[in-house]
Parts: sequence; C-alpha cells; structure tokens
Amino acid sequence: MDKLVKKRRGGPRTFDRDQAVDIAMRLFWRHGYEGVSLNDLTAAIGIAPPSLYAAFGSKAGLYREALDRYSGLPRALGNLGGTASLGETVETLLDRAIDAVTDPDEELGCMISSGMIQCGEDHADLARELAERRSMMRDTIALKLEPWLDRDRAASLSRYLVTILQGLSVQARDGASRGDLRQVASEVVAGIRARGLSDDKRETP
Repeated sequence: MDKLVKKRRGGPRTFDRDQAVDIAMRLFWRHGYEGVSLNDLTAAIGIAPPSLYAAFGSKAGLYREALDRYSGLPRALGNLGGTASLGETVETLLDRAIDAVTDPDEELGCMISSGMIQCGEDHADLARELAERRSMMRDTIALKLEPWLDRDRAASLSRYLVTILQGLSVQARDGASRGDLRQVASEVVAGIRARGLSDDKRETP
C-alpha cells in the first residue's frame, strides 16, 4: 500500500512510541483515516495488534495522537505577530499555508483541513472532532486579524480564509503547483484590499 509499510515490513519489529505516532500521522495524512487499516498501521510501525491496542487503546486513539502531533508542526498559523498590516497578515498566512501543503518533503495537503470531510457513521465522533479542530483554527486566525478589525469582522474574514485554506489543501492534493496556488492567494489578497478593510489600524465598531 505504501512506502512506509513496505519499509517497515522488512525491518526489525521494534516499538518506539514517538516514532509510531509519527509513522501513523504520515499514513493518516496521506490516505485518510478510513484509508488506513489496522494491518497497515501494525505493519508500518512493526508491532502486533495487541501492542497497538495496549499503547493507544484503539486505531481512533492513535489517530487522535497523530492529529495532536500534526497540530504541533510549524505550519501556517505560527509566528504571524510581526506583520505590519491586515493585508500583510493575510498574505503571509496564505503564503505559509501554500508552502506547507505543497512541501515536497511532506505529504500534500493539510491533515486537518481535508480530514474526514466524509466518513461512515461509525466514525462520526472523529469527524466531529476534526470539525472542532477546524473551528479552533478559524478562531486562531480571527485573533490574528483583530489588531486591524473588530471582532465580528475578524470572525467573518477568518471563516472566509479557512474556506480558502481548505480549497488550497484540496488543490494541492490534486496536483496544483505552488505557482498555481499563489495566483489564487494573490486574488484573495487583492479582493480583501479592494473591499476597503483597514490595512494599517484597528477598526472600531
């Protein structure tokens, strides 16, 4: 199924929890939760199913830890505090997102933005957790915008930007290049500036 699986099948069957979470994260990131079986996970990590259950409780438990690991990666939302204007903040956010979802050394797309958009009823709880993580991402972006916008406008613009970020993730997985996605980002930034939103000071209600 996967290079990681093939590599681990031929290697020693040792178990390192930190490495196991990293391997699982990359499998889930690449194939989605339902696209990775328990056999895929145990083969890639190099352990038997009882050991996986003892360590993580279930496949879903391992998936949650993989999501936490992914959330800790230096992705698009980090270190946006040094921007000098609303336009620069949005432009920097989108540029970093594009770099992240097209990084040739990582999997394509965003594990959270694209995660479990559709799933079976058995996994509805996990899908809700992914939706909550996307909501948290939206709230984080809104806070980054509040130096230039009142809370309501920051929340509205944040929802729009999260929609764009989800689209960028899907486009990256479909093979769009960085250049393609930067053209999209340029249109977004131009549109925001054309709306007349304050670009150098906080708006007051």
